[in-house]
Parts: sequence; structure tokens; C-alpha cells
Amino acid sequence: MEERLTELSCEEFVDRLASREGVPGGGGAAALVGALAAALCSMAGALTVGKPRYADVEPEVLEIMEDVEDVRFRLIELVEDDAAGFSPLLEAYALERDDPRRAAAIEGATKGACMAPLAIMGECCRAVVLLEEMAGRCSRLLLSDVACGALLAAAALQAASVNVFVNTATLPGDDTTASVESACAEMLDEFVPRSRALARRLAERSVR
Repeated sequence: MEERLTELSCEEFVDRLASREGVPGGGGAAALVGALAAALCSMAGALTVGKPRYADVEPEVLEIMEDVEDVRFRLIELVEDDAAGFSPLLEAYALERDDPRRAAAIEGATKGACMAPLAIMGECCRAVVLLEEMAGRCSRLLLSDVACGALLAAAALQAASVNVFVNTATLPGDDTTASVESACAEMLDEFVPRSRALARRLAERSVR
């Protein structure tokens, strides 16, 4: 059975990341960080549910938890997807320079390598929205954890964008490339400030 990166222990994953193997790389690390952001949102909900003080919002908290668990599991899968997208790129670059298939192979593999980090960005944006919703409903004691989740989501979003832009920089400047870059820029422009603003607000509330 093929080894799954997400079944490694934390120590093994970090050791693999530090090695010369190439996968996991920046995209996989971004997906894992995004999954941690989603997990903190889930934790805030899990430790709020069942408390009489929050009974009125419990249905909403449970709904947020269901949605953010979907985000978390999707980001875990994207650790694997990012690694899978890197292998064809290595194979394309390994072709002889005079091989007539090389240019097309590199372009196709590069476009494919954009897909996982682009999806990671989308899931991180979902995580930010759900963290915002959780912040208005969870126990005050958990606001710092939600704030940490917001900062992790911002970091994962930015890290994933680097993996998109480094690939699109080598692609032809056509409509497809422009569309991918525009989508990335829009996500960064909206959700990085939102996540940082959320973290600031919650940090202020936590220390009062």
C-alpha cells in the first residue's frame, strides 16, 4: 500500500519535510497549517457545546463545527494532492532538453501543480469565515485559540499563494494564467486582512 504523508507522526512529517525528498514541500506544509487552523475552530466548538451558558447558540456552533470539519479533512487530503501534483513536474523536467515533448510536458505539469495550492487557498478562506462565526458564539475562554486559528489560516493562505505564483510565473501569459493569478490575488486581498483583524479583536477581548 502506498504511504500517505498524513499518516506519518508529527515528528516523521517534519523530518520528511526537512529532507531532500522534495515532498512534502511548501504546499503540503501550507495545507497542514490550514488544517490546524480548522482544528482550532472545531476545538473551540467542542469545548463550548454542552455548556448551559451557550445553550442558545449550540445549534449554530454544531453547524459551524460540521462545516469546519469538512474544511479540515479537505485540507488533509490536499497535503496528499499537492505531493501528487509535484511528481509529474519532476518527471517533465527530467526529460532530455532536446526531447520534443519536454516543453509541453513541463507546461502541462506546471498547470497541474497549481491546482492543489489554489484549492488550499480556497479552503483557508472557508476556514477564516468559520473562525469569524465561531468567535461570536464560543466560550470566551477559547477566544485566544480562535485567534491562533485565524493567524494560522492567514499564514497558510499566503504560503499556498506562493506555490501558485511561482508556477504561473513560468506559464504563458494567457487568459487561464491571468484568471488563476487574479483569483489568488482576490483571496489574499480579502481574507488575509480579515483573518488578521479577527485575531487582533480576539486578542484584545481575551486580555480584558
